[in-house]
Amino acid sequence: MPDLSRRAFASGLSLGILGGGVLPLVTSPGSATAAPAAAQTSAPAPTAPAASVTPLAQIRIGRFTVTALTDGYADMPYTFFPGRTAAQVEQAAVAQFVARPSGVRFVFNQYLIEDGTRRILLDTGPAGSIGQTGALPQALAAIGLRRDKIDAVIVTHMHEDHLGGLVVGGQNNYPNAELFIDRRDVTHWTDPARQAGAPEYLQNSFRMSAAVAKLYPRLQPIDGEREVAPGISIVDLTGHTPGHIGVRIADAGQSLIMVSDMLFPVVHPQATDVGFVFEQDRAAAQAMRDRFFSRAASEGALIAATHMPFPGLGRIVADRGQMRWQVADWAWQS
Repeated sequence: MPDLSRRAFASGLSLGILGGGVLPLVTSPGSATAAPAAAQTSAPAPTAPAASVTPLAQIRIGRFTVTALTDGYADMPYTFFPGRTAAQVEQAAVAQFVARPSGVRFVFNQYLIEDGTRRILLDTGPAGSIGQTGALPQALAAIGLRRDKIDAVIVTHMHEDHLGGLVVGGQNNYPNAELFIDRRDVTHWTDPARQAGAPEYLQNSFRMSAAVAKLYPRLQPIDGEREVAPGISIVDLTGHTPGHIGVRIADAGQSLIMVSDMLFPVVHPQATDVGFVFEQDRAAAQAMRDRFFSRAASEGALIAATHMPFPGLGRIVADRGQMRWQVADWAWQS
C-alpha cells in the first residue's frame, strides 16, 4: 500500500447535543502522527505535535450516551475506488469541494457507547499504522477515560484501521475489555494460508489479527446477528470482509446504526457499484449497499459511519432519484 498523507491533524468540535440541548464538551491537546502504511504491530506509540486539539461530539439515544471520537485521518489515492477511474473520483471530490492532491480524506471515527454501567467502544483505529493517526488515547483522556476503563470492544472487521489500537506496541491495550468479532473474520484473518496468498497491502491486517488472537484471551467470536448487551445488537453487513458487521443501539423509540465501512466519502451513497481496494468480495459488498442504502433511506435511519467527515453522523436520503448523504442535525437542537 502506498505511503499516505502526512499533513498535520488539527481540527476540533467542542459542542455536542445531549437530550435535546447543547452540551459543552472539553477539548484537550491531542494529535495524530504519520507512520508508514506497512508499519509493524510493534511500532512505538505516535508522538503528539503541539498544535492540535481532540474533536469530540456526544448524542443521546434513549438511555445511551454515544461519544464520537477519532484516531485521525489518512488520504486515500483516487485510484483506490474500483468502479470509477481516478479522474472520475477526483472530479466527484472537486464537485463536493473536498478534493485534495493526495486523494479522498478518510477520517477514522470511533464511537464510545455508555449506558451508565458499561463502556463499549466500537473499533480502535489504525493507531499510527496509516496516515496521521494515533489520537484515540488522547481523545479518551479528554473525557477522563483510560483504555483500561473500557468494558468491551466491538471490532466491525479485522482491517488494520479498525483494530490497530488493540495491539499497537505489541501489547494488550484494552486489558479489561471483552472483545467481540464476527467468527468469519476471525477465521479468515488468522488463517496462515490466506495470509500467504494475500497482497502486501493486506499483510499488516493479517499480522495485527494474529496478535489480537494471541493477546486477547477474552476474545468472543460471534455468529450472526445477536444482542451483545441490552439494546446493543450486531447487524450483518457481510461483503467488505467475510465477517463485516455493524452495530445498532436502540432505546426509548430512538436508534442509531453504526455501519463501519458500508459508506465511503465522495463516492457513497451516490453509487453503490463503486468499491474500495481493500474489499474482499466486491460483488457482495455492492449487493449489501444496494439493499442497505435503499432501506436506510426509506426508514430515515440515523447512521454513524467510520470514514465520513467527523463526527460521521448522517442519513441516506433519496433526492430526485439519487441517493445522497445528509449530515445529521446533531447540534443546537431543541
